[in-house]
Amino acid sequence: MGSSVMLILLVVGGIILFFIFLYFVPVNLWITAIFSGVRVGLLELVFMRIRKVPPSIVVNSLITATKAGLTIQETADSPPRPLKTQELETHYLAGGNVPQVIKALISADKANISLTFKQATAIDLAGRDVFEAVQISVNPKVINTPSVAAVAADGIQLVAKARVTVRANIQQLVGGAGEDTILARVGEGIVTSIGSAATHKEVLENPDKISKLVLQRGLDAGTAFEILSIDIADVDVGANIGAKLQTDQASADLKVAEAKAEERRAMAVAEEQEMVAKAQEARAKVILAEAEVPKALAEAFRSGNLGVMDYYKFQNIEADTDMRSSIAGSGKKKGGGSKGSSSKKD
Repeated sequence: MGSSVMLILLVVGGIILFFIFLYFVPVNLWITAIFSGVRVGLLELVFMRIRKVPPSIVVNSLITATKAGLTIQETADSPPRPLKTQELETHYLAGGNVPQVIKALISADKANISLTFKQATAIDLAGRDVFEAVQISVNPKVINTPSVAAVAADGIQLVAKARVTVRANIQQLVGGAGEDTILARVGEGIVTSIGSAATHKEVLENPDKISKLVLQRGLDAGTAFEILSIDIADVDVGANIGAKLQTDQASADLKVAEAKAEERRAMAVAEEQEMVAKAQEARAKVILAEAEVPKALAEAFRSGNLGVMDYYKFQNIEADTDMRSSIAGSGKKKGGGSKGSSSKKD
């Protein structure tokens, strides 16, 4: 019984050791590489496992590059040579996508696009899709800009849409600006072109002028793309911004005029109140002056400057004056009444 258990343990341990051996020593991958014409040592594959580099990625990428006849050059004068496993392993350890780089190099080689292994790895490590960049170099990409609103010199708003055909610039993919910069520059160029037009009719008659003016500005400088063409897809007439601004200005002027008129009215009311106050002040002075008359008469009596007869004469003159004033007032009233009655009779 004990011998059978020991035998089972030995068999299980042997199977486990066998799988561990196959994991660290990928014999099948080594055989595949040999038959594919790729020279890779068995110990080299073991060391890849130890360095935590998947041997399948490196070997399969080398097989793909070898079958495609891919070679690299250190410099322009150096002879071409095949890729080495150390180069692919280094790129993988740096965080790069080895299969994507190999696909990009093969596509560039078939399309006669100048792309070195160093450039491809730099583009890949910069976070850009190097294979997509090569595809855009072969097949230009069309970018649709959002609606761009601009106002012509006559105040009419125009809304334009453009299609920008670009091709990837391999030499400036590292450090070059992306699509957002292209769209922003094209939008700026459209706004400038429409704004420089005398009337909106000129833009509607010849929309190709926008494309020509925008292309002359060199909008692809410092970007990862080369602009091939800019086509105006649609131009729509928007609002009359000039008339709206004039209306707003007129409304603002009206409010200013109303404010100034209200200010003048307030000043007039204040001045009127001031005149009323001055009139009341004058009346108060008259009353004070009249109050001094009896005092002056009394003083004249005491000093002997005014006699009793003189005082009576003064009273008669004052009474006569009051009577004449009352008669004149009643005469005006009677005249007015007679006039009114005569008019009624007529």
